[in-house]
Amino acid sequence: MNLRVLGCSGGIGLERRTTSFLVDTDILIDSGSGVGDLSLDEMAAIRHVFLTHSHLDHITFLPLMVDSIFDRIGPPVVVHAQPKTLKVLQDHIFNWDIWPDFAKLPTPEKPVMCYEEMLPGTVTNIQGRVIEMIPVNHIVPAVGYRVEAAKGGSFAFSGDTATNDTFWEALNKHDSLDLLIVEAAFGNKDEELSIKARHYCSKTLAADVVKLRHRPPIYLSHTKPGEEATIFNECTQLLTGWNLNALKGNDLFEL
Repeated sequence: MNLRVLGCSGGIGLERRTTSFLVDTDILIDSGSGVGDLSLDEMAAIRHVFLTHSHLDHITFLPLMVDSIFDRIGPPVVVHAQPKTLKVLQDHIFNWDIWPDFAKLPTPEKPVMCYEEMLPGTVTNIQGRVIEMIPVNHIVPAVGYRVEAAKGGSFAFSGDTATNDTFWEALNKHDSLDLLIVEAAFGNKDEELSIKARHYCSKTLAADVVKLRHRPPIYLSHTKPGEEATIFNECTQLLTGWNLNALKGNDLFEL
C-alpha cells in the first residue's frame, strides 16, 4: 500500500496545501486543496473519498474534482463519511446554489457521485485495504482513520481533534501501527484558542501521544501557517525518545 501526501497544512500560502492523502491510486482521505495538484488522469482513477469532517479545508476540492473529471467518471465516486458530514455536503455544497448536485447528474439513476454513510467504530474493506473510522474530539462531528493493507502494513490519521481517548484506545486494540499522522494545529502560546477550536497544541498533543502503546514514526500535520517550526520544536522537546517528523506535501510512504 502506498500513501501520498497531497496536502497537510493548516492553511494556504506559497507551497502550502490543505489536507488530503492519496492511498494507492484510488482512495482519497479528505479532499483539501492538495487534490488540485493531481493530473486529470490521477483524479479520474479515484473511486472512493473518505472524509474526516465537514470543515472547508478538508472538503474544498471535492466539488471541483468531480466537476473536472465529470466526463471521465464511469461508476460513481463514493463519498464515505458520517451522516452529519454528508448532510452538510448535501445542504450547503451540492445544493445547486453553491455547486451542482453531482449525486443527481447526469441523471439521478446514474450519477457521477454517491454518498455512503459510515459510523464511527465500523470498518470498510476496499479491495483488501481495511479502513476503520475512529471518533475524535472536534468542534463538529469528526473522525480519524486507521488503514491497513492486505499484507498488514498500517497507518493512522487523526483528522482534526483535541484531547481525547477514543482515537488512542482504538489504535491500541491492534497489534501494530507502522505510521501515525497526527494534527498539531497550534503552538503552546495559542493553547487557549486550541481548546476553543478543539485542536491540539504542542502541549496537549504530547500529553495524549503517551497513551499510545505502539511506537511508530509520528508525522505532524495541520500546523498553523508560519508556525510550523515553532510547533515542531515544541513537540520535539516534549516528546523525547519518539521518532517525530514534520509532514510535508508530496511525502511518499510504502506500507
